[in-house]
Amino acid sequence: MPLWRALAAYRVLTAGYAILLLVFTTERYERLWVAVGFLAVMAVWTLATLPRVASAAACTKRFLGADLGVALTGILLTPLADAHAQQIDSPTLPSIWTAGAVLAFAIKGGWRWAGFASSLVAVANIIERGEPSRDTIHNVLLVWVASIAIGYVVEVARASERTLARALEIEAATRERERLARDIHDGVLQVLAMVQRRGTAIGGEAAELGRMAGEQEVALRTLVTGGLVPASRVSEDAARGAVVRLVDEPDAPGAPAALDAAGAPDGERDGERDGARPPVDLRPLLAPRPGSRVTLSEPGAPVLLPARTAGELAAAVGAALDNVRRHAGEGAQAWILVEDGPDEVIVTVRDDGPGIPEGRLAQAEGEGRLGVALSIRGRLRDIGGTAELLSVPGQGTEVELTVPRGTRGKARG
Repeated sequence: MPLWRALAAYRVLTAGYAILLLVFTTERYERLWVAVGFLAVMAVWTLATLPRVASAAACTKRFLGADLGVALTGILLTPLADAHAQQIDSPTLPSIWTAGAVLAFAIKGGWRWAGFASSLVAVANIIERGEPSRDTIHNVLLVWVASIAIGYVVEVARASERTLARALEIEAATRERERLARDIHDGVLQVLAMVQRRGTAIGGEAAELGRMAGEQEVALRTLVTGGLVPASRVSEDAARGAVVRLVDEPDAPGAPAALDAAGAPDGERDGERDGARPPVDLRPLLAPRPGSRVTLSEPGAPVLLPARTAGELAAAVGAALDNVRRHAGEGAQAWILVEDGPDEVIVTVRDDGPGIPEGRLAQAEGEGRLGVALSIRGRLRDIGGTAELLSVPGQGTEVELTVPRGTRGKARG
């Protein structure tokens, strides 16, 4: 933490200042050996305890008490070394080094600890002077206010760190939930919806099967949108300082490794291994898409992208075509256009269906139908791209998928 490094530097510099102050004012001390002995002990203590002020964990309560004890001892020894210290507002033996001991309390424990330490320093200063003078009160109030202010700022900073850690935890859980929701939407939910439609159309026992499939579809959509996914990061306190720790959730015993859209193991989904994997051509991933009602237009040269990026982009195109088949009707025509630019790759999916009524996407998302929100936009967002949807009722729908060139995608969670 930068505050601890600043405190360590302050202690060394102020110890040097106190020693120089003694060197240039030796004639003031009736018992010079007392001043020299204390400053020697203070200098050794300052250098020996530098590791103690390197972090909150190393700065223990026992050290804080001993450090403040050294400062208070120096203040109370000042009249013994300088008989005229009570008549003249001269610096104490530790001088401004004392503030370092108080600041350590502030950084470690906040403004309450700082108020406690600065109050003890105030009492020691009043005892050393014999009676409260104007300069003494001024110095005491300055240390008291400064240490409490710094302690309060430290508490606010730590609260902000804990809030950020919690936000990272929520973001990680949300991203994992969206990833699982995409996979479920692309597979299980579509199968259940198809079973429900076909079972209802066939009738008889198949109708009962379709009804049960419909109930399971609703339950699964509720589960997906409810976010019952453990967070992959947790926040915790390390000596009152918030940290974020990655949690590796082990797979269930015997569970097969999940595959991404490009057929890579789930461990390679996050992009951390893309640097070791050669780029792949997007065109073969889109090759199975064309058909009697789907036309593909692509460049003659390979469209090279990182493996995960190409896989997610192809999956998003597949989700867009699934939406065309389900919502535009069996007779709708669709076109896929691939544009390979110097800075980005753009894939456009357009159909001649009836279009999407205004507000329908928001309504579908509220009902748990997350095809556009997750299978398309969520995929593109996770790999650093964008998905734009343009639809005019009666004039079809156009989905434009844009991926920056060389994007590897952000690591999950």
